[in-house]
Amino acid sequence: MEISISVPDDVAERLHGKWQDLPRHVLEAVVADAYRPGVLTSAEVQRILGLASRYDTEAFLKQAGADLDYSRQDLEDDLRTFRAYRR
Repeated sequence: MEISISVPDDVAERLHGKWQDLPRHVLEAVVADAYRPGVLTSAEVQRILGLASRYDTEAFLKQAGADLDYSRQDLEDDLRTFRAYRR
């Protein structure tokens, strides 16, 4: 799906002065905003933005202030799983 927005020319010039690739910046902002409440998964973020790896995706999300939602309980569960497979 392609989505377009209309911005007055004078505003578009200022925005373009700040972000050379304005369409990419808008896409990244929308994707990060959709990731925060769980509308998008990190895999979907990676696919939409064409990022090469999970690490690139996590770096993007961190830079966008949309860090991975990883609780203490998640960590404990992962450690328990790791220990079970290590045996």
